[in-house]
Amino acid sequence: MKIVLRKVSSTPLDFEVKSNEITFKGYLQYDADKLILLKAELNGKIDVSCDICADEFALEVDEDLEFFISDGLYEKHEELLLDVVESLDSTVDLAELMNSEIELIKSDYHSCESCKKNSASQEEV
Repeated sequence: MKIVLRKVSSTPLDFEVKSNEITFKGYLQYDADKLILLKAELNGKIDVSCDICADEFALEVDEDLEFFISDGLYEKHEELLLDVVESLDSTVDLAELMNSEIELIKSDYHSCESCKKNSASQEEV
């Protein structure tokens, strides 16, 4: 789902993107100086690999997201905003943003319930 950034106003623009068992839902709202605020939730399940045993398991995801999208290069150096996504073609692809957030979650360290239990029982010894 692509949205033209020029069409985003100070009135929140709601969106919802679904993929498999995950939903990316929130709104876009014009903030200032070519910055669009994105506030959203990422909910559902994604398949990840356990970093201990390498088995795949479904990870429950419930993330609140908030960052800015810049219509063009972000050049305000005096007020440093770290969470800015730059759009060079004046559009934002919400499905691409959702997939990027999913990949960030997948790149984190995950362990399945079995490995968590084994780890806890070894700590007790």
